[in-house]
Amino acid sequence: METTKKSTRKSGSKASDKKIKSAYIESLLTNGKRPASVFKFCLDLGIKEEEFYGHFGSFEGLERHVWNGFLDTTINRLQADSAFLAFTSREKILAFYFTLLEELKANRSFVLFALEGHHKLEIVPGFLKAFKTTFESFMETILLEGKTKGEVATRPILDKRYPQLFWLHLGFILHFWKEDDSAGFEKTDAAVEKSVNLAFDLIGKGAVDSAIDFAKFIYQTGTK
Repeated sequence: METTKKSTRKSGSKASDKKIKSAYIESLLTNGKRPASVFKFCLDLGIKEEEFYGHFGSFEGLERHVWNGFLDTTINRLQADSAFLAFTSREKILAFYFTLLEELKANRSFVLFALEGHHKLEIVPGFLKAFKTTFESFMETILLEGKTKGEVATRPILDKRYPQLFWLHLGFILHFWKEDDSAGFEKTDAAVEKSVNLAFDLIGKGAVDSAIDFAKFIYQTGTK
């Protein structure tokens, strides 16, 4: 058996970011835990350890890169769509969440594994810190546009915290999505739309109707 393993290794092959990430995710999901060491992971993949470090500094760094990729792909897709530029701030944030969820759905098993034990995002896991910074910066840009168009109310001190509040909002959406067993995650889509509408009513006008509608939805779905 050991001879067979050695014969299948391609020690002379050059690994790309994509190859290393794919192999790592496969190992993670197959074994239910991180590889024992970078050395062991590279041995199984058939590359030299130094080659791994040429791409990533650690397993956590690799995971951070994967999550950043989800967000970068989402933002790039949105900004490449000319229609997105004409959206209202509310529509842009809705489009952002729906596009991000599409990215996450394609990697749901990995996302669920990574978020296991992280039920809320007040305490930010190391692999999500750079993701959080980019997320809040993107939200801040959209909300500033909303202020100039009168879609977002200017409230001294409080409005500076809006991007952070949307980070907590993302935590709610991810938790809802994790628990959602509806076909095509249609309940999550409804939760996104209703909660974003509520959020914009809270930072703009007309909060009462949206609050009642959203509370009724949560009660009816029985989500924990």
